[in-house]
Amino acid sequence: MGLLDGQYAVVTGVANKRSIAWGIARAFDREGARIILTYQNERLLENVEKLAGELSRPPELVPLDVTDDTSLNSVAARVGEITDAVHVLVHSIAHAAREDLAGRFVDTSRDGFLMAQNISAYSLTALVRVLHPLLVNAHGASVIAMTHDGARRVMPNYNVMGVAKASLEASVRYLAWDLGKEHIRVNAISAGPIKTLAASGVKGISSALQLVTEKAPIPENITTEDVGNAAVFLAAPWSRYVTGHVLYVDSGLHIMGG
Repeated sequence: MGLLDGQYAVVTGVANKRSIAWGIARAFDREGARIILTYQNERLLENVEKLAGELSRPPELVPLDVTDDTSLNSVAARVGEITDAVHVLVHSIAHAAREDLAGRFVDTSRDGFLMAQNISAYSLTALVRVLHPLLVNAHGASVIAMTHDGARRVMPNYNVMGVAKASLEASVRYLAWDLGKEHIRVNAISAGPIKTLAASGVKGISSALQLVTEKAPIPENITTEDVGNAAVFLAAPWSRYVTGHVLYVDSGLHIMGG
């Protein structure tokens, strides 16, 4: 028996096999969860369909554009047709304009700032709101957001995304307070550097990977599988009293000084 047998998990943000969200989906599948994958648009659907075939049980595929309230409501309706309870929600969505991930943060445009906040931070609250009745029905649901240490420390070339992740982490805490009485836990995983598609848009990913091997207490880089295993912990009853927390999966790099 798996730790998540009989549970339904909505996993957002799968783009390809290197996605952190895909590592989480595979770990959940291994532990017996029924997976509902969202995809951003038709261009990415083919990739998600190919990956879906690798899971032990065929997942449901649902389109999601977090910038569109109509799409958000449609996702809630579609998921409600699949199951009357969502036991786990994984938010692994982030985006910023490439020009706002380089140079100086002070040069961030208004539109670029608002876009990063909307897609990378506000979308968590929006998703939780539309799926709220299904999360309540789980009688102990777990919401898991993906963050980064750039939320609390300055990291060159992370810029507006670091500010968006700080907003995301604050949202995790406020949502944890709002929803705790309904036994809905809200946490975040702060993953160390991994060479994902999203990370490739941030200049200096190779240096970040090298920094782990040079400075982290455990001098080894993590994988999406490691993040997936941490997500299983946060999804399972083992963490039933863990909420409002940021769990670092980064070989301990976040404790080190400059």
